Amino acid sequence: MSTLTEVAPGYRAGRTLPLRVELVRQLTRRRTLVMGAILAVLPFVLLIAFAVGGDPGARNNQVTLMDTATASGANFAAVNLFVSAGFLLVIPVALFCGDTVASEASWSSLRYLLAAPVPRARLLWSKLVVALGLSLAAMLLLPLVALAAGTAAYGWGPLEIPTGGALDTGTAAQRLVAAVAYIFVSQLVTAGLAFWLSTKTDAPLGAVGGAVGLTIVGNVLDAVTALGHWRDFLPAHWQFAWADAVQPHPEWSGMIQGGVLSVTYALVLFALAFRGFSRKDVVS
Repeated sequence: MSTLTEVAPGYRAGRTLPLRVELVRQLTRRRTLVMGAILAVLPFVLLIAFAVGGDPGARNNQVTLMDTATASGANFAAVNLFVSAGFLLVIPVALFCGDTVASEASWSSLRYLLAAPVPRARLLWSKLVVALGLSLAAMLLLPLVALAAGTAAYGWGPLEIPTGGALDTGTAAQRLVAAVAYIFVSQLVTAGLAFWLSTKTDAPLGAVGGAVGLTIVGNVLDAVTALGHWRDFLPAHWQFAWADAVQPHPEWSGMIQGGVLSVTYALVLFALAFRGFSRKDVVS
């Protein structure tokens, strides 16, 4: 029996499912618009909370980052990162990376994409790049809106450090960019979990919920001090290391350790996703 080796004239595997096509598809989905709206509204919710509650001020003679929220737009942006990095910013990462492949399977369109034919590795690569791009956009949207809203409400000024001192506006902007970059890198573990689960199930909610659930489990385990140094191997242990960047004398060691750990875990999970999907019998 002869093997069919010919392909259609002009067919190029690398030109199937272009990134711009996948990006437009994902941008126009309702869940993308809803998530963007939630992140854009959060700074205004906090503005109202501070307006109703009054100036945070220092309590119990111990000044925290929250107490400096109304000092300037930069402080307000830093507070928004602080209150959202632990959980809220996990949601868009899990949503964009966990829903991307599983949703195609739930719509029974995955097999038609592969029959187009779109190579499996190409399909996963396009979806992963777009999902990570949307995740990064979500993390940029929150502090940018917060900075604009905070500046309008509290003025443009230096970033006041709770422990004393301040960072001028130029330095503060650079440190906040570094903080956002680190938060994105630290969330790559959640992205890897969600993407891997997305290739394993036809239920988008299962992939998204599984990634969020495992991230929460990591946070709970990090709170168990009896684990001692074993907590250093938990990505959650380093999730707030970005706060070291907004100090008069920044400390980068925690961010480096957390970043290396997150990237390592993420690469393993992405590799598992590609390997498993390449051998999967796709019937949806």
